This record gives sequence, structure tokens and C-alpha cells, in this order.
Amino acid sequence: MSFTSQYITTNGIRLHYLDFYGDGPTLVLMHGLTANAHAFDGLIAAGLDKEFRVISVDLRGRGMSDQPESYTIPDHAKDIIGLLDFLGIQEALIGGHSFGGLLTFYLAYHYPDRVKKMILLDAAAKMHPNTREMLTPALSRLGMTFSSFDEYLQKVKTAPYNTFWEDSMLSYYEADVETLPDGRVTPRSKIAHIGAAAVSVLSEPWPDYISSIEQPAILINATGIYTLDAPLLPKELALETVGMMQNCTYVGVEGNHQTMLYGAGAKQIVSALNDFFAEDRTNKW
Repeated sequence: MSFTSQYITTNGIRLHYLDFYGDGPTLVLMHGLTANAHAFDGLIAAGLDKEFRVISVDLRGRGMSDQPESYTIPDHAKDIIGLLDFLGIQEALIGGHSFGGLLTFYLAYHYPDRVKKMILLDAAAKMHPNTREMLTPALSRLGMTFSSFDEYLQKVKTAPYNTFWEDSMLSYYEADVETLPDGRVTPRSKIAHIGAAAVSVLSEPWPDYISSIEQPAILINATGIYTLDAPLLPKELALETVGMMQNCTYVGVEGNHQTMLYGAGAKQIVSALNDFFAEDRTNKW
């Protein structure tokens, strides 16, 4: 995959993003709660950059972006608006996975003139009622130190939600950690920052936002088991959110909340996005 690593200053912080130079309209993607800009490398491997120029962002406090004090949803949104301004995009094709999908809802409601169409990857007004417990395996790595990257990689490979492995996953996990002077590695995301972002999510009136959004949207739902023998976003809750919206299409794909971004799920997502954005790809606005 061909991309460049870029930095801009926006909303008082240094924000990092990846620019995948595809032949088509620009698609801005935002990752999940503890993830990083390489979270969508599986979609790139499945051909997303053949039809779009993909901009994938390290949200504040994640990846190579700055780690400021504030992790509110409004500040996350201001970061992205600054990025759109820098890229010269007045009206964006924008989307995200999980937390990034919620941030997409927020942007579409609060900055409606900046969002043309929305991609919602396993994000909804309500997730599984046991979401906190279901996320425990993914969150458990935060604050840990590993003797080597290999030890860290072994931990994540054996997580209950990682039901298979493909090469495009490696770059995501490489970007997840920093190497300490003694050779040990530790995740870049800090527990306090992720906790603050999660608290901000819980404080927002998502049903009010979602029911007022007019922009066309596609909600892509991972139907596979994540943890605790259930999907993180059950189909009935995904459809409930689709029903709240004025113009939203539902698509179910293989894989769980994590693995949907790779393998068969990634190919199905790319196919669904090609169909959803067919007019935009033709016009290349």
C-alpha cells in the first residue's frame, strides 16, 4: 500500500494522519476508542484506495498525535474540522469505526454543512448492554509493558476477538505501541485519556443527534461474536439506529467488531462502500 505520513496543527494540537493516494474522491476515516490510523489498513488491502483517496486520522491521544488534556467529543470534532479546512474540503465523505462512528454522528449533527455522506462501521445509538465487560480484553493491554514487541503481539493474537490473522493487521499493532529506551514496548494510548473519551461519549444525547441527521448514511454491522458469546453491536440495535435516521442503509458483514476490518469482512465493506459512493466516485468532486 502506498501512503504518506503527515502532521498538521489543528485546535491547538499536532494531529497525525495517513494519506493513501487513491484515484477518486477523498474519504476521511476515524478509528475506534483505543485504536490508531492504521486500523483501516485491512480495507486498503481489500482495495479501498483504488476508488478513493483515503485519509485516516490518529485521533488526539492515539497513535502519533499529541496527547493533550481534553478528550471531549467537541474537541475531537474541532480537530477534524481543522483537518478538513487544511485539506480544503468543504463537504466531506466521512466515517468511522465504533468511537469514530459516534464522532461521525456528532460532526453530521453539529457541522451539517461539512458532512456530505456518512459511513458508520459498527456504531449506533446503543451498543450491547454488556459493552463495558465485552471491551475488557481489548482495554487490558493499556498501561501494560511488554519485554518485546513479539511478547505484545502474542498477547493480542490470543485475544478472544482475534479469530484469525492476516498480514495487514501487523501495521496496526506496530503503530499501537512505542518502544522504550530499554527495548520494552507499551501501548501509546493512555488509560486516563481513553477513560476521559469514554466518559464524554456517555454524556452526549446520541438519539437526539441521530434522529435529526439528514445526510445519507450507511451503517455496516459486524454480525460475528466479539466476546461474551455476542456481537458488540447486535443486529436489532443496529437496525434501531438505522430506523432513527432519515436516510440510512443497513449492511451486515462477516467478522466481529475487530475482525470486520480485515479478510472477508473488509472485502464486503469495500464492496458496500463502492456501491454507496458510486455517484461520488463518478463525479470525483
